[in-house]
Amino acid sequence: MVETITQSIQDYLKHIYELNENGGTASTNDIAARLNIAPASVTGMLQKLASSNPPLVVYKKHQGVTLTKSGEKAALEVIRHHRLLETFLVNTLGYSWDEVHREADRLEHVISEDFEARMAEALGHPTRDPHGELIPTADLVMPTDESCPLASLRTDETATVKRVSDDDPALLRHLREIGVIPEVKLTVKNYSEFDGNLTIKVSGQKSNVVLGRTITNQIFVEK
Repeated sequence: MVETITQSIQDYLKHIYELNENGGTASTNDIAARLNIAPASVTGMLQKLASSNPPLVVYKKHQGVTLTKSGEKAALEVIRHHRLLETFLVNTLGYSWDEVHREADRLEHVISEDFEARMAEALGHPTRDPHGELIPTADLVMPTDESCPLASLRTDETATVKRVSDDDPALLRHLREIGVIPEVKLTVKNYSEFDGNLTIKVSGQKSNVVLGRTITNQIFVEK
């Protein structure tokens, strides 16, 4: 039985939610890779979370894991903390967008609900964080995301950048340098069938840039 949702449990629930987004599967190995721990340890924790009261996950061996309603609510709570903190660090304390992910990882577990409410109020109740990720509402509902990977666009298609993956600080610095940030418009000038590379014209930039699938799968746009 889980009486308290500890920091460790919050991390599990957050990563399961992110892996399940857009219909993905959260396998034991996927979760182990994200948390940098042994798969056997993950299995033990998943069994514990599945048998807690109330259950936080639905776990079936070799079939992956999903969140129950209680588990999803707990996951969205910590995700809301994380994304509000990233916004606060950038907007108020002057952090750059490649610095805030790890800081928010540490702080998301310790702030109170009163602090969260005051922070949201001070920020004007933002709907997206500095990377464009949607922020769950105060009643823990995730807004609908209608974006698609930049990798899915083809020649002459135009779109607006909505969000980018925030896991890799080096990638974020590179995207900032080439002007690929949320709400910027871009046009695909060429698609290479050989390797999937896209030649992109970014609004406000003089030169085109070529991006491979490793990067274009981490940039999400709306056509």
